Amino acid sequence: MAVADESGDPVVQTAVAANRVSVLLNGGDPAAWELIDRLPRESDLAGCRQQTARGLCNAADAAVWLGHYEKSRELLAEGVALAARSGAAYAERTGRGCALVLDWATGRWAGLAERARAFVEEAGTMPYLVSDARMVLGLLALSRGEWADAVTHLRGPQAADLDTGPVPISATVSGALIRLALAHDDIAAATEEAAAAWKCLRAKGNWSWAAELAPWAVEAALRAGETVTAGSMTEEFAAGLEGRDAPSAEAALEWTRAVLAEHTEGTAEAALLYESSAAAYRELPRPYHEALTTVGAARCALTLGEKRDSAVTALTDRAAVFDVLGATWDAARVRAELRRYQPAGERRQPGRPRYGDMLSPREAEVAELAAAGMSNREIATTLHLSPRTVEQHVARALQKTGVHSRQQLAQALEAASG
Repeated sequence: MAVADESGDPVVQTAVAANRVSVLLNGGDPAAWELIDRLPRESDLAGCRQQTARGLCNAADAAVWLGHYEKSRELLAEGVALAARSGAAYAERTGRGCALVLDWATGRWAGLAERARAFVEEAGTMPYLVSDARMVLGLLALSRGEWADAVTHLRGPQAADLDTGPVPISATVSGALIRLALAHDDIAAATEEAAAAWKCLRAKGNWSWAAELAPWAVEAALRAGETVTAGSMTEEFAAGLEGRDAPSAEAALEWTRAVLAEHTEGTAEAALLYESSAAAYRELPRPYHEALTTVGAARCALTLGEKRDSAVTALTDRAAVFDVLGATWDAARVRAELRRYQPAGERRQPGRPRYGDMLSPREAEVAELAAAGMSNREIATTLHLSPRTVEQHVARALQKTGVHSRQQLAQALEAASG
């Protein structure tokens, strides 16, 4: 700052001020907000306006990862507009990429995949610009059960390098890859990814960026039987958030503690922590994460045999939330959980109902996951069915829709829903 002041160059001074805002806000330092207000929006110098636009867009990006979504949206609106007026093309595209992450975080998923793909096409091969969009595409694909596409977007040849790319994106991608490995019951791959990502975050020392990583990394350690490691990771995450203004990470910390408690202290303590996390996500708001943690609380309540009716209602409501978001895989998992606790009087009577040429509810559920690209074994694991049963449901779905492949099945289901 002193060198910039001594230079007497307003553009240099604004550039340094913008950099300082980014550093402070990325670290969750509340002092950054006052500095943002001081950036010169109305300078007569185009260079100052361009640097201010860059500072605003970078601040918006930092605010997303912290969990200040309304502030991020305000900064984006101002920063992208100023960048467009002042000819700061890179800052403008940075802001537009950040907007994709913001919409993913806050549950504005309608048309989001299409917008992300259009951004990738527009930005070309510039890895830092397209990393936001590719991450969003991968996360959306994961929630739908389109796991091959998820891996391509998250770790494919054009994805951001996890070692050299933006750390919040790398941590989020690692969290998604851990979750995917856990879904495949590949504990070794999950723990390897978790260890590498955790080491990277430890080196950076910014635990605000662990919000999308910590719950999955700790679950991987626990499922590997590494209880001490999981406890140490949770403590390190908590210590790293002291004094930081990072509401998203604080909600994730409660989630992480819930995961640890569910595996070590019992489901009663875990249920309370999941509920605390869900309340924090609801406040932000983050509907997808709120649904995930509410499902965790309901699962614990059902395991305890307590609050059964309210837990079943919570699962039913969250399955509907996943449906609205388009999170096919998550909705299917929750409905499979519901069936395990469905009251005997609500179960269908013996004998198969006659649906004629229409898909039965179970056939439709299996067909949707098959169309997404999941294998029979993956569908069986998700829905708590035998692979043979899944195979029969897929065969009937193909027959009833008059198609011969899963790709054609996807097109048939899309046409039917349209």
